[in-house]
Amino acid sequence: MDSLKLLFEPYIFIPLVFPGLIAAFALLLIIIWLERKIAAKVQLRYGPLYVLKPLGGIIQTVADLLRYLFQEPILPKEVDKVAFLMTPVLLFGLSYLPLVAIPVSPTYYAFRSDVSLLIVLALTTLAPIFTVVMGWASNNKFSLIGGVREGYLVTSYEIPIFLSALSMAILYNSLDLVEIAEAQRGLWGVFLNPIAAINMLLLMYMSTSRFPFEIPEAESEIVAGPYTEYSGIIYGLVMGASYVKLYVLSLVYSILFLGGWNPLPSTDPLVAGAVLFSKAFLLVALGAFLRAVYPRFRIDQAISIGWKIAFPLSLISIIISLLLVMGGVSFVGK
Repeated sequence: MDSLKLLFEPYIFIPLVFPGLIAAFALLLIIIWLERKIAAKVQLRYGPLYVLKPLGGIIQTVADLLRYLFQEPILPKEVDKVAFLMTPVLLFGLSYLPLVAIPVSPTYYAFRSDVSLLIVLALTTLAPIFTVVMGWASNNKFSLIGGVREGYLVTSYEIPIFLSALSMAILYNSLDLVEIAEAQRGLWGVFLNPIAAINMLLLMYMSTSRFPFEIPEAESEIVAGPYTEYSGIIYGLVMGASYVKLYVLSLVYSILFLGGWNPLPSTDPLVAGAVLFSKAFLLVALGAFLRAVYPRFRIDQAISIGWKIAFPLSLISIIISLLLVMGGVSFVGK
């Protein structure tokens, strides 16, 4: 009983169960299946079907995971071995780490800080560094091109995504994720500053290489970009990292713009956590849908969107927040 009670302590439950490792793993399995299924429906195919056929092949991703687990990882002769093997682990770890700072309810969190929003965003910016290193360490022209593309994209989306998030912090007069969610008991952030909401949604998909921004790993051009030389469970890690990062950013987006665990009045961690997870899941599912309906941008088009559209919009969102605050509008959390 003591062990079970210990499991529900926030500093264990949040990193290990929700929104941590187990929830992220479950979402990963479901969303990859959903992504394939939606793409297949749009293209008039069946998609995953034969693994548990009565439920539409829903455990196809589990079968793929087993294949990755038992597949022999191949280490090419010409790679930089230390960097080649360490970067997937660090990439996945840094994609997962921000989950520890995500609150589940007003009273249930593993880590709380006055600057938790900045901590989560700062950790998410570290992962692309390892994607660039991966491209270099693979000693493969396709990997190098993919790594360079990732580097170009990072420079075009990181500043606007920070500015869009900070515009909401100005409105709420706080960088604490708990206070930000509590400040939206009446009116959600998406209605207060819709420019920031639209801009951050666009940048969220760009930063996780979702369509139409799947440019670093464009299969029809450069095989799999930085991941070309990876195989087995190591490839599973690098593939899963972008989904985990999208999950983290979807949780942050839900707290910033969709009221977090609101509008339910209950502060029970299970109910509040279910509401927060549902919002994040819908955002991830929207990313899966976009894959099926949008063609991929070229790298120059994506960079142009980052600097010529997203950056000005992020400045406008800051101005909107400042005008609201100067006009006497207050959304401080209680």
